[in-house]
Amino acid sequence: MNKGNNAMTAKKKINYKIRNMKPCEYPRLADFLYEAIFQRDGENPAPKDIIQKPELQIYIENFGKGPDDYCLCAEAEGRLVGAVWARTIKGYGSIDDAVPELAISLYKPYRGQGIGTAMMRRMLAVLQNAGYTKVSLAVQKDNYAFNMYRLLGFQIVGENTEEYIMKYDLTAGGKTDANTGNNREAARNGVGEV
Repeated sequence: MNKGNNAMTAKKKINYKIRNMKPCEYPRLADFLYEAIFQRDGENPAPKDIIQKPELQIYIENFGKGPDDYCLCAEAEGRLVGAVWARTIKGYGSIDDAVPELAISLYKPYRGQGIGTAMMRRMLAVLQNAGYTKVSLAVQKDNYAFNMYRLLGFQIVGENTEEYIMKYDLTAGGKTDANTGNNREAARNGVGEV
């Protein structure tokens, strides 16, 4: 292999900014909800209308009208490329009625560059500043994002056949028992970025 081929396979560094999503942009959450669905088989993706299922609609329906609705987005190359949002719902990752649940997604060309990790860190700070003590999420056991969550300090608090239910302790800043292998410092330095 020559050096020219290596240069072609390296990802170009993308400049991005993370900001609050504007209410007029909330309809875009439908696209991001679809992108958040972990699909093992890239050849046969789920139909786009899968997000119309009630168990998925609760993540976006009437978003912005609830007191516990928070949303950040990533903007790159003049367009929205990712979003992380939280709301208190009885979703796949719900652990109790007072703990907001997170959803995050990033368009495929923008993955693997730290944008997802940066969005998640920013959202954790937003929720902490809003006075929440915990936040939760659900992640498929074989989803590559699981490592990002673990490195950020999320802990597994439950599981079913396909998913881990994870929580982040906002009062402890995600610090966990040193024996668990969770390492906030590694996440801060970019290890395990999505």
